[in-house]
Amino acid sequence: MTERPEASDIWMGALAPVADGGLATPRIGIGGISIESSTFSPHVSGDEAFTIRTGENLRAYYPFLDAGRELAEAAEWIPLTHGRSLPGGAVDAATYRRMKEAIVAGIREQGPFDGFFFDIHGAMSVVGMDDAEGDLALAVREALGPDTLVSTSMDLHGNVSETLRDAVDLLTCYRMAPHEDWLNTKERAVWNLLARLRGEHGADPLRRRPFSAWVPVPVLLPGEKTSTRLEPARGIYAELPGIEALDGVVDASVWIGYAWADEPRCQAYVVVTGDDRDLIAREAERVARLFWDAREDFVFVAETGSLDEALAKALAPEARHPYLISDSGDNPTAGGAGDVTWTLAQLLSRAELTDGSRTTLVASIFDRDAVAQAVAAGVGATVTLSAGARVDDGPHGPVEITGSVFSITEDDHDAGTQVVIAVGGLHAIITERRKPFHHLDDFRMLGLEPTTADIVVVKIGYLEPELYDLAADWTLALTPGGVDQDLLRLGHHRLAPGVFPFDTSGAPDLTAVVVRRGEEIR
Repeated sequence: MTERPEASDIWMGALAPVADGGLATPRIGIGGISIESSTFSPHVSGDEAFTIRTGENLRAYYPFLDAGRELAEAAEWIPLTHGRSLPGGAVDAATYRRMKEAIVAGIREQGPFDGFFFDIHGAMSVVGMDDAEGDLALAVREALGPDTLVSTSMDLHGNVSETLRDAVDLLTCYRMAPHEDWLNTKERAVWNLLARLRGEHGADPLRRRPFSAWVPVPVLLPGEKTSTRLEPARGIYAELPGIEALDGVVDASVWIGYAWADEPRCQAYVVVTGDDRDLIAREAERVARLFWDAREDFVFVAETGSLDEALAKALAPEARHPYLISDSGDNPTAGGAGDVTWTLAQLLSRAELTDGSRTTLVASIFDRDAVAQAVAAGVGATVTLSAGARVDDGPHGPVEITGSVFSITEDDHDAGTQVVIAVGGLHAIITERRKPFHHLDDFRMLGLEPTTADIVVVKIGYLEPELYDLAADWTLALTPGGVDQDLLRLGHHRLAPGVFPFDTSGAPDLTAVVVRRGEEIR
């Protein structure tokens, strides 16, 4: 999981003084739900998937609201409830309903509010429902009433449906992929909210609402093709700070959309908010055109290939080590189940990886029963385990592993108990619960040293910063799973007409729709 940064790492500038007519100490509520859900994964995200934060525990999640910081002192903060989960499959309907009802109940019990910080992801799918964030936003708006200003922070892999757009007032999203600015974006959403409430129209519920210029762009690409480390995404996102700095503009944002859900809302979006209706429309249309015109120029963030091709490069005499291989089809941070065994089975069948001549680290699969068997046997024991594919057995069933118990590590916050099974030089990590491996310490706590390994295989797409720095070289392996990078073989059939690359037949109308809280202006 991403570590909470120090307060000094937060980037927004000082607020302007409270203007005549502005609110000096507005009451602001906080709530939301954040998960990225693949509808192509058989995993279902239930109560156990979510960390629920309430009250002061929720406020402490945002270091820019720590005591003594400017934003903290600029309002009376009322943190209600927020549910956050590792990406996974669609959310169980009852789990979603309970979280939604808790947020609405908090609003009714502790309101009214001048403002509301609505902290969501934008790619939550719920079993039996389309546009879950739109549904949640409508419920929040109904509970808040029409006068509360709502500022929304989102992941750039979220979706901005008309329903969501019309229920909130301010929208912003990440500008970096990987998401190194995730917390800065939340701070920006709060900063924008306070700036509107403290401004000259802050006490006027109508005039403090900005206009939004909204342009859906019918393109849907995986995040691994839209990293902001590379063009054209880097150049498109580089446009946003300059637009935001223009007089009459509050925020400019681009959403890539979420590629592994099959819902009509899944596509790219451009939203520019502000008070100058013509300016925000012009800029939103300009950026949307940049995105559309570049649709065929997006490329994978690394060299891609099959697993066999990746291994051939990693095992070549001239290969540089550590050589990282992304097992991208079952990436749990994109919504994969995390227990697909296909890649591990292929690796175990390669004698050059199990003969002890080199060190290979493989992260990971989860299987509670297999972990319990290894723990019962103890470190140093030889075991034969059937592991994985309890949730997603589509690409391959449970894998049989015979090896020695290299290490047992208990009480990890995400993974629970973790065991490493050594098969010669191949070290297979099995966890009690789903866990992404993004940090060097994720390996080191298990007694493994990634910097001296020959090959590191991890269920991920583009490499998170520590892994990116670790890799002497790497390949994005196009492996099977619920977040398969080859979107055309997943079977989308409910997308809106004309979405590239599923439909390449037409040219879209990229005219901005300008609204203010659902009232269409143009």
